[in-house]
Amino acid sequence: MIQAILVFNNHGKPRLVRFYQRFPEEIQQQIVRETFHLVLKRDDNICNFLEGGSLIGGSDYKLIYRHYATLYFVFCVDSSESELGILDLIQVFVETLDKCFENVCELDLIFHMDKVHYILQEVVMGGMVLETNMNEIVAQIEAQNRLEKSEGGLSAAPARAVSAVKNINLPEMPRNINIGDLSIKVPNLSQFV
Repeated sequence: MIQAILVFNNHGKPRLVRFYQRFPEEIQQQIVRETFHLVLKRDDNICNFLEGGSLIGGSDYKLIYRHYATLYFVFCVDSSESELGILDLIQVFVETLDKCFENVCELDLIFHMDKVHYILQEVVMGGMVLETNMNEIVAQIEAQNRLEKSEGGLSAAPARAVSAVKNINLPEMPRNINIGDLSIKVPNLSQFV
């Protein structure tokens, strides 16, 4: 089972952190730092598998990583996972990001974090691998993008609400509302619209 997925740059700044096992925030930060230091001190021509750090479970867990340009993609897995299978999964994840962002870079992970998490959830959920077929993953992402465009996106909702209020065609704005014995004076709202 996958315990954590970490993506950080060459300077150790986390760009994607996803834990599938509950850890307190301080421990998560220590795990990211320890993992970065373990991976950084390895030479590029050395094997991409190493034992997990002391915080994440020691020898029962493995860190499997790939280094692409300025980013390290690290999967922390237990001993039941295949190292080569996880390396292939990292490759599928990176190629899917590359297809969705057209030449993915570190800035895409920063500015499109919601989309990156959605792509990751199409690949891995709850620490279990869901899908490894890149074409199927990309098809799901494109379907989600079409759905967002047809709905106008969540970010457009406040603007649509304001324009709907502006377009209300009332002959005159009511100044006083009387309900039984209760009388409510409505302030002049025209200055806000």
